[in-house]
Parts: sequence; structure tokens; C-alpha cells
Amino acid sequence: MSSSTHPFRRLLTYGRKYRSQAWLASLCSLLNTVFDLAPPALIGVAIDIVVDQQNSILARWGVVELRSQFVLLSALTFLVWILESAFQYAYELLWRNLSQSVEHNLRIDAYGHVQNLELAYFEERSTGQLMSMLNDDINQLERFLDRGANQLIQMAATVLIIGAVFFALAPGLAWMALVPMPLIVGGAIAFQKFLAPRYADVRDKAGLINARLINNLTGVATIKSFTAEGYELDQLSRESQAYKISNRQMIVLSAAFIPLIRIIILIGFTGILFYGGLATAAGNLEAGTYTVLVFLTQRLLWPLTRLGETLDQYQRAMASTRRVLNLLDTPVAIHPGTTALPITQVSGEVIFENVSFGYHERQPILNNLSLKIPAGKTTAIVGATGSGKSTLVKLLLRFYEVNAGQIFLDALDVQSLTLEDLRKSIGLVSQDVFLFHGTVAENIAYGSFNATLDEITRAAHVAEAHDFIVGLPDGYDTIVGERGQKLSGGQRQRLAIARALLKNPPILVLDEATSAVDNETEAAIQKSLEKITKERTVIAIAHRLSTVRNAHCIYVMEQGKLVESGTHEQLLSKEGIYAGLWKVQTGEKVG
Repeated sequence: MSSSTHPFRRLLTYGRKYRSQAWLASLCSLLNTVFDLAPPALIGVAIDIVVDQQNSILARWGVVELRSQFVLLSALTFLVWILESAFQYAYELLWRNLSQSVEHNLRIDAYGHVQNLELAYFEERSTGQLMSMLNDDINQLERFLDRGANQLIQMAATVLIIGAVFFALAPGLAWMALVPMPLIVGGAIAFQKFLAPRYADVRDKAGLINARLINNLTGVATIKSFTAEGYELDQLSRESQAYKISNRQMIVLSAAFIPLIRIIILIGFTGILFYGGLATAAGNLEAGTYTVLVFLTQRLLWPLTRLGETLDQYQRAMASTRRVLNLLDTPVAIHPGTTALPITQVSGEVIFENVSFGYHERQPILNNLSLKIPAGKTTAIVGATGSGKSTLVKLLLRFYEVNAGQIFLDALDVQSLTLEDLRKSIGLVSQDVFLFHGTVAENIAYGSFNATLDEITRAAHVAEAHDFIVGLPDGYDTIVGERGQKLSGGQRQRLAIARALLKNPPILVLDEATSAVDNETEAAIQKSLEKITKERTVIAIAHRLSTVRNAHCIYVMEQGKLVESGTHEQLLSKEGIYAGLWKVQTGEKVG
């Protein structure tokens, strides 16, 4: 459905599976309204009995004796109150459960959809804005479904029921109470259209604040090191002030709505009170009927005075709904293939054939690049920063799609493979290590969730991580903190290596995997890697050439192209780019 379609219609389309529950909840709201409006009628009957006694309406129905009339009236009153309470319990239960179900499923659907979007989508948006949609906006919709939907149904039912009663009891006076209704409804519709873009602006500003807070909290060490606390406080204050002003404008408009409704209803109420009283005094209207009309006119006041608040909830919910459903409608650029490739059948040969790629339609990073990575061998890719080394890995994992050319895994185009099989066959140890808030053991077992403690410990031993882990306060049960902030860079990297080893993939990608460890630890890890890389395809991307000197083949990249290839000794003998880099890193020449 188009993003220009009204968000309420889009919500109805999304919530098709909840229709039966919504209809049942609406029926309970309607029946609750019916029984909630019955007491004024019963009061009118009571006055009718007192005034007319044997000529009352109950007497005309066959209950003549005065005591029996009051017994029947008391029983009816008791039944009405019981039913009104029962249906109130039912509609609150149904609406609240419905709101919780919609909130839960919409959040899961939205988050699941976000996970399927390509990395470029996240690079163009802040985490805070996405958090605002996945959390705040969905909560806003839940609050409306919890209360606002029921209020709208009951308001509409109240107007219709009272209008019907007025025309039945006193058609000559009914117009006085009902004339304000079109003004109120028409004004409400115009009012909500007027407010819609303003609420969208409020939600957008809330997203900006959320983005600022998340950005600052994750970068608090940088803020402190540059003594930028005052600057960031000013930035947040400016954005919060913009949100406050936007909300204040909404408050000015929405706060004026209820008093205007009261004034309009007051006109109808005064008319009924005055002309109905004259008609009753003249004997043209029964006292009980007059009482019912006065009470019912007043009953119109309370639900309609809540119309402004309900519309406020509605507009906030629709602004949020539009943002969330637009997120759900974002097209997925990376489509999974259909060919299965079980991990046990992967030999690990990777071929890049005439691959070209550039980020966001910028200048291409890779230009018609072709290379072969043989199965069961260690292949290194080296080059200056920005030469396109890490981009190769992102394309292999299909984090991005190539602009031209093809990538093959075991002679199968990676775009034809299921994403699950493709990514399960590749273990990635990135330079930028991400650890989740949890224990050391949970982070090593991430992706291998059924791993035993013995398997986790073996992987940690191979990654040279076991010794420092047992030295932590709670060993493998130590909480690493958000993003692993309680650990050093080298410790985080060793946990990432252990995590990839536990996965035991046929292809292991080491993207600057030892860049954050000291020379002693690097030597130990290299010794361990010699064992685990046997009969496994290893792609080692490195800036530090000493880590890849034993690779079976080394590719040298420069500005998105392959410029040299061979073993360490062969490349040194060529006296080319690789040999120059080696001499700089070993101190044989400066710069």
C-alpha cells in the first residue's frame, strides 16, 4: 500500500489477523455504552412511578401495584449495573490484549524487517531514529489502542443512541440537542487534519533527540577526553527546546478544543432545559421523559469533552503508525537465493570475476577486479588503507551487492545461495570487534548457541584467550559490559577469534584480526592459527605484513585493483609495492 495512503487504512490492512478480536472488543464497547446510558432512563421511570403511580409506564405494561413496580425497577437497575460492569471488564480486557498483541507483533515484524535491510540503509540513518520508531512510535500506537479506540467507539455510540432516544421521546425538542453534533464532528475532522502534519513534526523531533542521546552515550569517552560536555549539553538543549516548542504549539491547539466543545454542547443543553421545562409545565411532556432528556443531554457532555484528548492520542498514534509502516515498506535490496549449500559440503573455493563496486553511487572502490582464492589454502590480501581490501569481504558475505561482475563459492554464484547457508560457511573476525552485553561465555558462543562449556573453553584456548578469561572476576561468567567496554581491545579481539573458531566454518576471514593485540599475543595467536587453518580456506586481510608472510598467496591491492600477487618471497624479489611496504614496516627504509 502506498505511503501516501492514510495511516489508519494502512493499519487496518496490517492488522487483518486481529479483525475478529477487534470486532468482539468493539461489540463489548458498544454494549457497555448501551447499559451505561440506561440509568437515566431508569431514573425517568422512577419519577414516572412516583408522579403517575398506577398510570406509570410500568403500570401500562401490566405491573400495576406500586410496590411491585419498585421491585421490578430495582431488579432492572441491578441487572443494568451488573451488565454494564461485565461489558466494561470485557472490553478493557479485549482492547488491552489487542493493543499488546499489535505492539508485540509490529515491533517484531519491524525489527525482523530491519535486520533484512542492507548495511547501506543503516549507514544513512542514525541508530537513535531507528530506536525511536521501533520503541517510542510503537508504544504510541499501543497507548491509542489501549484507550483511544474504545473511547471513539463509545462516543459514536453515545451520540447515535441518545439521538434515537430524543427522536423517539420528544421529536420536537430533539433538534436542540443534535444540532451541535455536526458542528462537533465536522470540527473534529477538520481539527485532526490540521494537526496531522504538526504531530508528524513532533515525532520527527523526538527521533532527533533519541538519536542525539544514543550517539552521546555511546561516545561518552570521546566527549570526556575532548572536554566537550558543555558543547553536547548545549546541542541537546537546542534539540530538546525545538521539541518543546513543537509540543507547546500542539498543546495550545489541543487544549482549546475541549472548552469549545463545552460551549457548543451548552447551547443544546440550555435549549433542552428551558424549552423542555416549559413543555413539561404546560403538560405537553411527561416529567419522567423530561428528566430522561435532561440527563441524556448531560451525558453527551462528558464523552465529547474527552474528544480532544482522544483526538490528541489518535493523531500521535497515526503519526507514529506512518513512520513504522514506512519502515516496514522499505524495500529489501539484498534478496536471498534459493540454492542450498550445507556447510558440510563447502570446500571453500572463492572466485571474484570482473567485480566492480562503489558505495552509494560514489567513485568505484573496486574496478573490474578478478582473483581466485583456492580451497583449503591461506590467501592474504594487503594494501594501503582505502584500497578495497575489506570491501571484498563485505561483498562475499553479501552485506552489499556488486555493481558488476560475479562472486562464486564452489562454482556457485553467491547471489543464488540462501543467505543462511552462505553466511554460515564463513567465519568473520573483524577489526572492529562487537561484543554484546552479557557474559564472556555467551559472547564466545554467539551464533553457536548450543555450544557446551567445554567447546567454548577449547575455542578460547586456541584463540589464546583462556588465560586472561580465568583471571577475570567471574571467569567465563564475567559480564563484559556494553560493546565489551570492560575488556581491553586485545581481549575483545581474542574473544572474537574464539567466537569464529567455535563456529568452525570452512572459510575463515581474518580482517585485521590481530591489529589490537601486542606482539607477544600476536605471535601466540599466529602459532594457534597455524593449527586451525590447515585444510581450511583462510582469507587474511592485513595491514601488518608480518602476520601474512606465510600465506600460500598474497594479493596486493591499490585503488581497487590488483597490482601484485605471489608468495612473500616472490613479492620481495619483484622489488615492487609489497617490497616497499615490507621495508618500511621492518625499518629497512623510512617512509
